[in-house]
Amino acid sequence: MTAQRALMALLDSAVFARAYTLTALAAVFGSFLIERLTSTATLATVVTMLAVLGAVILIARRAELSLLRFAPSSLLVFLLLALASALWSTDRSSTLTGWITLLGYTIIAITIGHVRDTLQTVRAIGDTLRWLLAISLGLELLSGVLLDTPFTRFGIEGNLAFGGPIQGIFGTRNMLGFIAVVALITFVIEWRTQSVSRGVGVASVALGGFLALLSASPTVVVLAAGVGVATTALTIVRHTSAERRTIVQWVLGAVVAVALALAFGLRHQIIRILDAGSDFSMRADLWNLLLDFSAERPITGWGWFGPWPRGEYPFTYVNFLLGESHRSALNAYFDTLLQVGWVGLLLFLALGGVAIVRSWLVASVRRSVVYAWTPLLLMTLAVESMFESFTLTGAGWVLLVLCALRAGQSRSWREIIDAAHTGAVPTLRPER
Repeated sequence: MTAQRALMALLDSAVFARAYTLTALAAVFGSFLIERLTSTATLATVVTMLAVLGAVILIARRAELSLLRFAPSSLLVFLLLALASALWSTDRSSTLTGWITLLGYTIIAITIGHVRDTLQTVRAIGDTLRWLLAISLGLELLSGVLLDTPFTRFGIEGNLAFGGPIQGIFGTRNMLGFIAVVALITFVIEWRTQSVSRGVGVASVALGGFLALLSASPTVVVLAAGVGVATTALTIVRHTSAERRTIVQWVLGAVVAVALALAFGLRHQIIRILDAGSDFSMRADLWNLLLDFSAERPITGWGWFGPWPRGEYPFTYVNFLLGESHRSALNAYFDTLLQVGWVGLLLFLALGGVAIVRSWLVASVRRSVVYAWTPLLLMTLAVESMFESFTLTGAGWVLLVLCALRAGQSRSWREIIDAAHTGAVPTLRPER
């Protein structure tokens, strides 16, 4: 066997796919820690190398890949729009840098989505987050209890002894809360599918719940409520007979629409109950100002940057007017509107919305609980996007692309085209 064939065989192996997935997820979820321990350039180098390696893996596995089902169409168009925005951006070099970063994380997510199935992905994310959350708790114990001193290099303030808020190795309490909720969903799916032992499952859920509570993030309450409602609705649908399932889906859809309308109408009372008035007031001021700037370029936006660059208009001017130092719009939807306009926002909504519908329909009829992971995670991303811009970069973007790709592999118009070439009949039979 030649060296080239041996290398291609290694890249095509299941062992290498698992190693790549774990390494990539550790780098993506631990990006803040990597950046603080080294530098931004080191993190960029790590992401670049993982993206290049992912592209090489996809090339090695090209025989088993379908071009039509390689990635969601809305994702590809969104990437093209973000790249094209360099033409009207206020800083083309920064836009190209932001786009390359987005592309790098996209390639990593697409690679994982093609070399690992849903259960393998859940296991890999579960293993990664178990370690990272354990490291977070260990450092918080060391800082807040044993040494009683903040670890400013890691952004850890040492508030564990006071009951929080804590940040772990994720930079902010909101990011820790978001990661903890993602971990809880993943840990429960692992436990229900018997992918881990009962002891590991219980300990993992306890760890995720404990850190979510100590993060003292107001968004965690909203995320937990959203995930709880989605889980209940999905459970009802899954236990409904195939004949009545469509009616139940429509009824639940109507209930959700009414609930969203009520939540919007009672938003001020809900905010007071959550004791998040000052935090929301700051966000409301920011969003109102962003709408003014978006109105100047409603269709195209100001150019794709991802996290807000310092010294760049209109981001710096927004912070100047508010007397703040925001690095994002604290809302993925407003951030998308500001940077790539209404066209980009519609593409972003299509990417997430279509993925939610597809994955929900699959989870409704499949017997294995592992299929519930994708729609529940997408619902988490959708709710979190109303309070933070995590979904547009790093771990949030990787999860969105990964879930959208997974949803598209199960229910897509591409199956019909593939069937026309293979002679197979694409079906999704309900499992009773």
